[in-house]
Amino acid sequence: MTGVRLERGLALLLGLVLGAAAPARADSFFFSTGSPDGKIATLARLASPGKLETETADDFVTPGPVIITNATFTGLLVGGATTGDVKNVEIELYHVFPIESTNPPDGRVITRVNSPSDNNFAAADGALGQLSFTTTVLNPSFTAANSVVNGIHPLPNQFTGGEGAVTGIEVRFNITFNVPFVLGADHVFFRPEVDLGSAGDFLWLSAPKPIVAPGTPFAPDLQSWIRNDGPGALAPDWERIGTDVTHQGPFNASFSLAGSTIPEPASLILFGMGGLGLFGYGWRRRQAK
Repeated sequence: MTGVRLERGLALLLGLVLGAAAPARADSFFFSTGSPDGKIATLARLASPGKLETETADDFVTPGPVIITNATFTGLLVGGATTGDVKNVEIELYHVFPIESTNPPDGRVITRVNSPSDNNFAAADGALGQLSFTTTVLNPSFTAANSVVNGIHPLPNQFTGGEGAVTGIEVRFNITFNVPFVLGADHVFFRPEVDLGSAGDFLWLSAPKPIVAPGTPFAPDLQSWIRNDGPGALAPDWERIGTDVTHQGPFNASFSLAGSTIPEPASLILFGMGGLGLFGYGWRRRQAK
């Protein structure tokens, strides 16, 4: 069965199982780090000719089995890019190191404690039809006080102080997962990337740390991490944007997630089914890198 047909089949099975679980009631699930605070903007882009893939990730927790159907993330389009230049969006999920990682790590960064794992365990790619997205311009000119774009280096050159203030179009990406993520009680890093081709870059904006209302505080709330991926790049390692690269922060990143809890008895069935689907996502992504 092809990947797309498999995903559609899983989505259909998910609906059938939920229907069979009635009259159990699913509650809504929502998580948010809050609106951008203007402190920093960090690169989050897919690889394209002449451009390394660069990943920023921030964490969230799920208190129990959930289905994640929607997400948002907010950042800046810079370098002359506009919403019309967006070619694709990809989302990846990572556990906390050392899950799905080589351990002990290679020693090229200060620490891997509380970082994202080496490899993702789930992904959704717009180019593969796994997600749909729209964009909302929030501000035609928004300035972040600092940025990290190219200054991502292993020890002993990890500290750069950042690359200074940056101004761009503030845009919120609104994501619908055509094949929802199914998670158990977990601690997960959320990693979005935007493909703008040669038009410019997308920089993910920071959010308040600690999280404040109307955001969703939780503990332990880990800081955002960054890496580049490709020949000579930092991957599979990650660095702390605040503690390692800029000596500021630490920072969160601005995003939200929405969906529903999974009522019993469907949660046990869906958790196993979701594990199979998520394994497929992660396996395809790792093979592509």
